[in-house]
Amino acid sequence: MDKRLDSAWWALRLGLGLGPFLAGLDKFFDILANWEMYLSPLALKVVPVSATTFMHVVGVVEMIVGLAILTRWTRLGAYVAMLWLVAIAINLVTTGMFFDLAVRDVEIAIGAYTLARLTEVREAAGVRTAAPPMPSAATRTA
Repeated sequence: MDKRLDSAWWALRLGLGLGPFLAGLDKFFDILANWEMYLSPLALKVVPVSATTFMHVVGVVEMIVGLAILTRWTRLGAYVAMLWLVAIAINLVTTGMFFDLAVRDVEIAIGAYTLARLTEVREAAGVRTAAPPMPSAATRTA
């Protein structure tokens, strides 16, 4: 495994892990956005619960996916995030608005796919997924 890819893998892993986790957490507080406004009227007709309850369930799923990406289930979490983001993009398109956000979510889904594939390569090469060890004082001065 080419070590030069480590920084890209870590950037994707941290960004795609923390992003969904924090967005999921915010589904309970609405600090970042009023998440219910992004729900398609079609989705509201299909789900058997209120928009608030639905967004709380979405928040829990997003936090689980974020944690999966940040832990030993990076590959699985990244594939789930990819599918989840495509579903969100479809929901956004069916609102008749938010096309820019739908495009953004498809782009992030591509990043999640890339993380999953890079993780497969790392796993095949036997690379650990834990944080790399900090260099010792002796190595830093050398």
